[in-house]
Amino acid sequence: MSAKSARSYIILSIVAAIITIALKAGAYFLTGSVGLLSDALESGINLIAAVVAFWALSFATKPPDAEHAFGHSKAEYFSSGLESALIMVAAISIAVAAWGRLFNPLPIEQVGLGLALSLVATAINGGVAFVLFRAGKRLRSITLRADAHHLLTDVWTSAGVVIGILIVKLTGWLVLDPIIALIVAANIIWAGFRLLRETGSGLLDRSLSANEQQTIMNLLMPYQEKGIQFHALLTRVAGSRRFISFHVLVPGEWTVQHGHDLCEEIELAISHALPGSHVITHLEPSEDPASWDDQTLDRTSGNSTHN
Repeated sequence: MSAKSARSYIILSIVAAIITIALKAGAYFLTGSVGLLSDALESGINLIAAVVAFWALSFATKPPDAEHAFGHSKAEYFSSGLESALIMVAAISIAVAAWGRLFNPLPIEQVGLGLALSLVATAINGGVAFVLFRAGKRLRSITLRADAHHLLTDVWTSAGVVIGILIVKLTGWLVLDPIIALIVAANIIWAGFRLLRETGSGLLDRSLSANEQQTIMNLLMPYQEKGIQFHALLTRVAGSRRFISFHVLVPGEWTVQHGHDLCEEIELAISHALPGSHVITHLEPSEDPASWDDQTLDRTSGNSTHN
């Protein structure tokens, strides 16, 4: 993943957050709507999250060193984890503000101008979310995808608030304003939970997706047809990087150079098919019974077990 490229998208998110905070805060001060206040608070969380994301991406793309031989890519999960927590904090703040207004509803002023500002902010967030989603998928960055999810949640939140305020204006039911804010808070909590679950999965070294593992098997199939065998395939994801290891079984009469060239060829093919992959192969003679003792691995201890 290009550090410069990913960080440029986060800078876009930071600029968008500053602009939307100003717009939504203005909308709240004009209208006095607690729904618009909740919307402005969420944009404030967006700004904090984007700043943290910029740090995480800068750290995650540092090259491996003596203390971190496999790189720093997991730093991205700190950003998405913090963003999850901040989303929860925003939701609680919104709920507290809305609860007090629920029993003491206040009239909403200057609805037209307030909603116009909110809609402009919503359009900005929607456009940035679309850009971040595409970049996150292309660069395989959970940080960009997390920020996009947060912005998209903000878009739906704003849409709900705007519709609710219009209903309040048309019906005069002032109590709808805090009710909408409570619904917004519940939606934000759900978004935070989903993001936290994805972060936890990444920290627990989840395997590559079924499609990515199938890509590996498809690449190995032509070699298997030539009599080369493979086993003990292990995969994990760490931020934007993939780690893949497996054993390669070849005739024992092969020279070390022949076996080495084959492993290099396979590793290069997988790296091209799955960019950002760190591939490790272990060469073994297929005639040796000991080579088959580690066909499967004990996932809890990492020790070899007999199949």
